[in-house]
Amino acid sequence: MSSAGYENDELIFLDEDGHTELDTKVYKTWNILIVDDDEEIHTVTRLALSDLIVNDRKLNFLHAYSGEHAKEILNEYGREIAIILLDVVMETDDAGFDVVTYLREKLELPEPRIILRTGQPGYAPEEHVIKTYDINDYKTKTELTRGKLMTTVISSLRSYQQILTINQSRLGLQKIISSSANLLEEHSVKGFCEGVVTQISSLIGLEAEGLVCAKAGSVVDRDDDGVYVLGAAGDFASFINEPIENIHNDEIIEHVNRCLRLKRHIYEPNCSILYINSSGFEAAVYVNMSRDISKIDKTLLEVFLSSISVGYENVNLFHELRNAAFRDYLTRLPNRNEFINMLDRPHLHKAESPIVALVDVNHFSDINDGLGQDAGNELLKAIAHRLESHFENSVKCARIGGDVFGVIGDASLVNPETINGVFQSSFQAGDHTLPVNVTIGLCKLEGERNVGLDILKRTNIALNRAKKNISDNFEYFAPEIEEKTAWRLNLIRQLRNDFADRKLELWFQPQVDLVSEKVIGMEGLLRWPDGEGNFISPAVFVPLAEYSGLIVDIGQWVLEESCRRIQQLTAAGYDDLRVAVNISIPQFRDRCFVDKVKGALATCNCDPRRLELEITESVVMDEPQIVIDALRALKEYGVAIAIDDFGTGFSSMSYLQQLPLDRLKVDRSFVSDISPDRNAVIAETIVTLGNKLGLTTIAEGVEKREQASYMIKLGCEEAQGYLFAKPMPFDDVMAFLKEKQ
Repeated sequence: MSSAGYENDELIFLDEDGHTELDTKVYKTWNILIVDDDEEIHTVTRLALSDLIVNDRKLNFLHAYSGEHAKEILNEYGREIAIILLDVVMETDDAGFDVVTYLREKLELPEPRIILRTGQPGYAPEEHVIKTYDINDYKTKTELTRGKLMTTVISSLRSYQQILTINQSRLGLQKIISSSANLLEEHSVKGFCEGVVTQISSLIGLEAEGLVCAKAGSVVDRDDDGVYVLGAAGDFASFINEPIENIHNDEIIEHVNRCLRLKRHIYEPNCSILYINSSGFEAAVYVNMSRDISKIDKTLLEVFLSSISVGYENVNLFHELRNAAFRDYLTRLPNRNEFINMLDRPHLHKAESPIVALVDVNHFSDINDGLGQDAGNELLKAIAHRLESHFENSVKCARIGGDVFGVIGDASLVNPETINGVFQSSFQAGDHTLPVNVTIGLCKLEGERNVGLDILKRTNIALNRAKKNISDNFEYFAPEIEEKTAWRLNLIRQLRNDFADRKLELWFQPQVDLVSEKVIGMEGLLRWPDGEGNFISPAVFVPLAEYSGLIVDIGQWVLEESCRRIQQLTAAGYDDLRVAVNISIPQFRDRCFVDKVKGALATCNCDPRRLELEITESVVMDEPQIVIDALRALKEYGVAIAIDDFGTGFSSMSYLQQLPLDRLKVDRSFVSDISPDRNAVIAETIVTLGNKLGLTTIAEGVEKREQASYMIKLGCEEAQGYLFAKPMPFDDVMAFLKEKQ
């Protein structure tokens, strides 16, 4: 055993150092028996309790270091011992239990209070020992800090003194013990409070007729602080969970309110109103009386109430814990956890054709930002209230989180039409009247057994699809949606793993002067091998990389790899070739993007003019100012800038003029339009525009000689395509350049 559990040992010694005056008064004593095989536990316990005075008595400590030693002391002192602080595990695993059995059965001493202690967390005493032998408390030694130890001892001494006082009423005492034990096992507020009324009536020999009331709106899922009936017996049983005013008895209402106001017991000729309080959890117990109760009965009741007050606190705490776990604190609706439980248990939402819906409030963040979170909270409560009042009781509603609500019910009741009907009129949120639009995802529950979490996932997939639906504000889940989503997630996971394992490759496609066909540069193109000799198309994996955010890391690697290849080209004597790299919008959103480009160039000691950044029109239009600012900074540094796939997007000419461009790339779709019997008007327009703006134009996807000739005639200076060279690994590029020389 160890004394490590006494967290406030330092305070023990500090308190002792603080006493400067000697107390010469002679006190009577309470005998406290410490039973533990660890000497240090004896010392620490004695120090912790040495100055404690209870009812004008000090503590006298008796020490036993084993179960057998404890039995010897019990034989000598008997009922003069008030409290036994008893270790469970000593010379044997159940040595403490043997002492309890010896005390209660062999010596037949019911008075001493027993506090079981163990140094083994999770080691709980057998239930029959707690029930049978009147154990006051059971704690691990790590729980018994000095304050808790003193509280436990004081409480136990009071119990001991009261037991001695009412020893003449042994039957009543046994009822107290039995009633308290049973009630403390109860976790339901309703069940506990009904038990209190029944046990009180039993103690004083009356029929069970009474109720327990408290200011506990949260316990009955109300927001107000009115007095509610938490439990009742007899004629009052029908009023459980209702305001006390509903019983329509002014005398009872007055008595209960007065008891809660005065915070004490009230004894009247025909009734008693008993006050319960523990850690701020208070209640008034109203009991009908057919006769005056005796002093002994009053004592019994007070002991009983003192004992079960902790139980009342416990059931309230348990209820609060359950609410925190399964109920939304703001709207009082079931939360996500409880919604999943309801999906797991179909009997909670009986329906012939069950369906689940997720309802997402559109642009809710604008309300929070514009009107404040208080207005947002009021709106959520108003939506919750209308959902509950709009649907029948068979339809279950919940708040899944944030601005998303869940609904379960029969398809005839839960469908896009009925849900949209909830939001046809505006909502009152404080001083604001707010119209609300929503997006709805729905999932039909088939006959087979479903797992709640899976159903929620599928409904959420439908909701996300609905957000992309431009014609309707709802979408039903379909199995192929889940399959496609799973495929995308698997591909993203594989991409992440392969990138981490350096399996991605950067290939290069030469770019040539159209007239001389001399190589003037190359474009870096990302390739992802599938491990089976083929490559996954960039058109497939690049959007997934952007969606997952991986594109920022991949893009940085492409930049660094390109700069490293520029360095190798320079070392091989090709110091006039540029390398073009595609840049995506997530890279521009990185506040360190410009510095990262400069850093990659500096690390490889590259001339910035050898690096060209290619952007698409869609990138420019997505975040124009961010892109323009970044490109201007890099242009000043010397980096070349090109617009890729020009003409395929919806460029604003005003933005085009603001960009520090060097090149326009004519998209391959316009080049492919060129044929002997057909002119490519758009290609001609782009080349003319480039010339007017003083920009070099480069044609992509040139595969035929007539296409090259036509582009030369238009005034296009450069090109890349299969006619000149295919994309290839860097080593092959070096061989290609050597052959060209």
